[in-house]
Amino acid sequence: MESAVTDTGPAVCQVTLAGGCFWNIEAGFRGVFGILATVVGYTGGDEEHPDYTSVSTGETGHAEAVRVAYDPAIISLAAILSRFFGLHDPASEESQAGFDGSQYRSVIFCHTEEDCWTARAFIREEEASGKYTGPVVTAVLPAVTFWPAEDCHQQYYEKLGNRYRHPLF
Repeated sequence: MESAVTDTGPAVCQVTLAGGCFWNIEAGFRGVFGILATVVGYTGGDEEHPDYTSVSTGETGHAEAVRVAYDPAIISLAAILSRFFGLHDPASEESQAGFDGSQYRSVIFCHTEEDCWTARAFIREEEASGKYTGPVVTAVLPAVTFWPAEDCHQQYYEKLGNRYRHPLF
């Protein structure tokens, strides 16, 4: 299964973002004007049909990620990346807000070559800004097979309501 976001007409673009727990990244994009859909899942590894348990071991090579579908007439990729960088620490390698391991690494998985250029330019600007204590370690890679996570992980915070509030939000 390549993508759970299947309605991709000419006005819909996608980017897949990994940067810590996928629940946190997804929550940061839900309800943002111009974001059409989010799907949490696993990507970047070799194991076919991974699940939460196997990815949590850090041995599958997959990262927890969020596929974001957006309308580029409303929100730019640069604006999405700016929000993404605000939701995690792009200068921290394999550790985000108490989540440690390669499955929590920071990656922008681009769906077009142009998006990879945009992402690399964005990272150069962020590094030049001096905002971070170290170099930005976020990788920019072409999108590969995306495996949607189990239903219980989709829109996780919305399902829990007030029972759990992450400190980022």
